[in-house]
Amino acid sequence: MSQVALQLGIVVAYLLLALGVGLLAYRLTDRTAEDFYLASRTLGTVVLLFTTFATLLSAFTFFGGPNIAYASGPEWILVMGVMDGILFAILWYVIGYKQWLVGKRHGYVTLPEMLGDRFGSRALRGLVAVVSLFWLFPYVMLQQMGAGTALAGLTGGWLPYWSGAALVTVFMIVYVVLAGMRGIAWTDTIQGAFMLLATWAAALWVLDAVGGAGAATAAVADSNPEFLSLGGGVYSPAWMLSQAVSIAFGVAMFPQVNQRFFAAGSKKVFKRTFALWPILVVLLFVPAFLLGTWAAGLGIEVPAGENVLPILLNEYAPGWFAALVIAGAMAAMMSSSDSMLLSGSSYFTRDLYRPFVSPDASDRREDLLGRVGVVVFATASFVASLYRPGGLVQIGSTAFGGFAQLALPVLVALYWSGTTRRGMLAGVGASQAFYLASVFLGAVPATYWGWDASILGMLIGLVLTIVVSAATTQTADERTAKFANLQSAE
Repeated sequence: MSQVALQLGIVVAYLLLALGVGLLAYRLTDRTAEDFYLASRTLGTVVLLFTTFATLLSAFTFFGGPNIAYASGPEWILVMGVMDGILFAILWYVIGYKQWLVGKRHGYVTLPEMLGDRFGSRALRGLVAVVSLFWLFPYVMLQQMGAGTALAGLTGGWLPYWSGAALVTVFMIVYVVLAGMRGIAWTDTIQGAFMLLATWAAALWVLDAVGGAGAATAAVADSNPEFLSLGGGVYSPAWMLSQAVSIAFGVAMFPQVNQRFFAAGSKKVFKRTFALWPILVVLLFVPAFLLGTWAAGLGIEVPAGENVLPILLNEYAPGWFAALVIAGAMAAMMSSSDSMLLSGSSYFTRDLYRPFVSPDASDRREDLLGRVGVVVFATASFVASLYRPGGLVQIGSTAFGGFAQLALPVLVALYWSGTTRRGMLAGVGASQAFYLASVFLGAVPATYWGWDASILGMLIGLVLTIVVSAATTQTADERTAKFANLQSAE
């Protein structure tokens, strides 16, 4: 019991430290929507880089990645570490920089707000907001599931799954309501550095305990030789490319990531962050996923529904160190959850409540409603997480694919002045309908010639956006100039 108390004490101490940062940010935050959601568009290179890093590196990365490496081998590194590190860095600049220019000139806070204003369409604004909130819900739930299983595994089942999920839910509600974007960005910077150091320390500790990287890899070669051959098992080229494309394009449309495109302080910030991004990603993913691979060779037994990382650390590291690493994992989950709740709140208040319920609502009323929305959204996702609907990788992959359907219509809209309202509605609506059918209706295949349905859905959205736009004319309230001649905004 004393070891459990020590482990929980370390995790709780970390939570309280993060909460202290949030309280400081609360004292410095203006009671305006722009400051609450975007920190008044003032984020610098280090903070923007690490807040995006920590926001993305959630339970899907910290637990889902090692789990799939444990089950199928380390090539998941190529999907997440190399392909998505590079692909998302390119999208960060191609989509993010243009979006930053547009947002800076016109004061946009959310992607649906930007699209709705450009195309003069409440329907498009509402559609993008609803679609985003729909896919955001399971990803918030994924963080709560990750926290519950992590703490249960760390304490050997002494702390039940539901209590771990409840702990992180209560914390992130309090934190987001108080801190806003400024506090979240500050703690993300601390959390990002902490989880990076914790992961490398865990890898080095385990390797020292088993006799080095050579011994750990030799054990994998003896027990699972197929893990060391490129392209084996589940890792077909079509599957790997499907995952890489869906995740990279999906990440660019995640509300908590996409909104950070608006928050950058300058053009230089964008150039520096997108150049540094692939390096930072590889530095985290390589040790995390290799830990899952080595665990398979070392004969670690992982019960159904559990995560390999806490079990591996409990086997080869002292309790206090395992607790530190799990605190790093919790940092990843919380830095994702708090950002998701903040962005989800902004989509609800600015893109659903304002245009459809109360267009004349004051900034202070929107600010208050946004904080209430955080509580409702987090509580609902916690209740859903208690039913554990699928594994971490399955939930994460599904949500990535849903967000990816938005990316190509948005890209076309940003760079082609001939895009029309009908083209956007057709592209977004049809691709989402197809992908939803592939997920929830057994009659619609989930793969086509080895490629995931999300890829076909993205192509459907791209083709329809272009074809329908070319076949229709813009109406008087479609503001083409909103996305044109933006260099003066630099």
